[in-house]
Amino acid sequence: MSRYSGIIETIFHRKHSSGMIRVSFSRTEFDEVATELGFARIKNLGDIVYSFRYRASLPQSIQESAPLGYEWIILGAGTAEYEFRLANNGKVSISPHRTEIKIPDATPEILKHYAPGTDEQALLTKVRYNRLIDIFTGLTCYSLQNHYRTTVPIIGQVEVDEIYIGISKNGAHYVLPCQAKSPGDSFGIAQVYQDMALCIYRYPDARCRPIGIQFMSINSVAILELKVVEEDEIFSLSITEEKHYKLVPRGSIDSSDLQDYLIQDNIE
Repeated sequence: MSRYSGIIETIFHRKHSSGMIRVSFSRTEFDEVATELGFARIKNLGDIVYSFRYRASLPQSIQESAPLGYEWIILGAGTAEYEFRLANNGKVSISPHRTEIKIPDATPEILKHYAPGTDEQALLTKVRYNRLIDIFTGLTCYSLQNHYRTTVPIIGQVEVDEIYIGISKNGAHYVLPCQAKSPGDSFGIAQVYQDMALCIYRYPDARCRPIGIQFMSINSVAILELKVVEEDEIFSLSITEEKHYKLVPRGSIDSSDLQDYLIQDNIE
């Protein structure tokens, strides 16, 4: 048993009772539990929650306590405050069967040389230079800030990979928080929930449209619009739209491709 798993399991089972859909806990409890379990002091207590929200699955004993078809997630509930919440669809993944739309690759060659991989930073760079958020949403979009870290009263500390501001043809403003994922990763409800809370708090006059972006290969990008729904205090995560784009040299797009895209535009 790892230190993180032992601490989070102990806190959950100490507070959880059958029928509960939310279980509150505080970061201040971590030191006490670590001492009880005989673990060495953990310097970065916040990394315990961060790990289970974004990197690792919760221990099996916690997930087995959820009703069939549900799962436990961890959400922020204020500064150094958290809660386990019951969700019926906590993660979503891209579809493997979407047709790729060819987009002329506008990424500067020098950036391809220095950022050739499929990590999150390379993904954000390619999305930005190829204006894929604009293309996906139909809005004129501007990158406001990347790797934005701040505090939201009802959540605590949040971090967003990149935030775009968009404007529609009618002048309406939109805020688009983006989470970037490496190939094979899934999109989690905790990130989308905190992105939405940030937008409501910081940008009340703009409509929030959470976006997920993911490399499928070095030149193929999936973009999703995500939505969190709350019903009877139970959250679920869904995909409202999904498109796959392939960045290609100009000569790789022929007349038949363009005719197909025109037909799709007329259908939509």
